[in-house]
Amino acid sequence: MYILAPSLLGADFTLLRQQILAVEEAGAEYLHLDVMDGRFVPNISFGMPVIASIRRASELIFDVHMMVREPERYISDLGKAGADIITVHQEACAHLDWTVRQIKEAGMKAGVAINPATPVSALDCILEQADMILVMTVNPGFGGQQRILYTLDKVRELRRILDMQNIEADIEVDGGVTADNAWEFLDAGANVLAAGTSVFKGDAGKNTREFLNICKEYEKKQKSERNKCL
Repeated sequence: MYILAPSLLGADFTLLRQQILAVEEAGAEYLHLDVMDGRFVPNISFGMPVIASIRRASELIFDVHMMVREPERYISDLGKAGADIITVHQEACAHLDWTVRQIKEAGMKAGVAINPATPVSALDCILEQADMILVMTVNPGFGGQQRILYTLDKVRELRRILDMQNIEADIEVDGGVTADNAWEFLDAGANVLAAGTSVFKGDAGKNTREFLNICKEYEKKQKSERNKCL
């Protein structure tokens, strides 16, 4: 399944409720929520009170991306706030397997993210435990950046490894994802697209539908190719 996760970092916070409703009504099923602490990344975004207030107004799946040091400190509170998926950074966890286990024991799906300069091999020991792997396609902490091209190779490598080992985990990409390059990310092996500025700048509903149509067209292509092989 190919999924769009509109990233709230790209939204206009003076129109937050309207923009969330717009992407939801357009067919989005996920909402990507970036939590920053000003330590792991330079910026500070929002935390549990904001997530909890959005939860009361939305039925979307909350895909929470923790760009914070020692994220295990917040797992319980994030669950209470309404997170469905918590993704932590390999670079931010002293004991990654323990953190992933904590997330799952709290009743949520666990994702692991890697920065552009972190090799895919850093995930070798955690792949079978993770529900999702997030490949950062920009350096984290700022919205609106252009993608780093070599990260596509990392997505391809990760997809090859997961397929070889029969591991069922989503691959999410985050950073510089637009309607113009979404097909490339999907073709490299990603199946979850986190997109902020390119969704929320302008007509959020229209932009969401454009992304979802790309995902549907790509899924049709994949089904057609599989049928040819039968």
